[in-house]
Amino acid sequence: MTPNDPPAGDGARTAVVPEQAAGRRFDAVLAELFPEFSRSRLSEWIKSEDALLDGRPARPRDPVRGGETVSLTVVLEVQTHAVAEDIALDVLYEDAAVFVIDKPAGLVVHPGAGNPAGTLVNALLHRDASLANLPRAGIVHRLDKDTSGVMVVARTLEAHTALVDQLSARGVHRQYLAVVVGALVSGGTANAPIDRHPRDRIRMAVREDGREAITHYRLRERFRAHTALECRLETGRTHQIRVHMAHLKHPIVGDPLYGGPLKLPRGATPELVEALRGFKRQALHAETLEFAHPATGEPIRCTAPVPTDMRTLMDALRDDQRAATEAGR
Repeated sequence: MTPNDPPAGDGARTAVVPEQAAGRRFDAVLAELFPEFSRSRLSEWIKSEDALLDGRPARPRDPVRGGETVSLTVVLEVQTHAVAEDIALDVLYEDAAVFVIDKPAGLVVHPGAGNPAGTLVNALLHRDASLANLPRAGIVHRLDKDTSGVMVVARTLEAHTALVDQLSARGVHRQYLAVVVGALVSGGTANAPIDRHPRDRIRMAVREDGREAITHYRLRERFRAHTALECRLETGRTHQIRVHMAHLKHPIVGDPLYGGPLKLPRGATPELVEALRGFKRQALHAETLEFAHPATGEPIRCTAPVPTDMRTLMDALRDDQRAATEAGR
């Protein structure tokens, strides 16, 4: 079920309905012939008669016989009206299908209320204006404003569809570094559903009626009263790692929504006190991203280096532990 025309940009495309599809609905067959487009977009094109069956309009439910020629007039309308801005980006990998970037803490991903400009989307549009024709400018997953690290962005509809499918099938490996409150003794799995907080609409919460959410975590480094964890997402709910760690009573250091009051180990060094008090974002970094390339299927693995503020925090935690050991505490 491969279209005869190259799958890029506007224009006319054709494909032949396979014989084994006889009796199936036109809209279902169309979706398989042109998987780079969403079903809702294809449905609109059927209604507008931009999708024809043997040169004639057809209804979505009409059965196909097999052997017909499907013609599709593709007009990619603008999906975002954000303005391109010359904002520096750290690109870890790029080709015709994807960008992989290292997002800094403090950079909002999408324009919205309170952030009409200066976002990742604005920066991406400056690098590639054609992203305006893709859903969410090619962004298939997001990081919170104050979470740093690696993100993949699709540059074509085909890549966008393939990456969304990989995420849905849990085929994308996403590993994070988190510094949490409390000295954990082992790793584990947080399997607790998440949805919007019932009273505070800014926050998410563990709820019995929430959506499935699974986070695997293991110890990377243990300090006197804190732990550096490697967290792997099996699902991708909003604020998932932050909510799960708070639910386990080990909130992420500096988290303004879920972190609670500052906790200092007894006899903390002045450097650690300063580092903890001065850390004003969640100590969470998307460190590694692995996925199958949407065009070639080849494995892609990108790693974003730990940012300076988190390295400084972890250095202060190590020095505090060393000082406490030498003092016999």
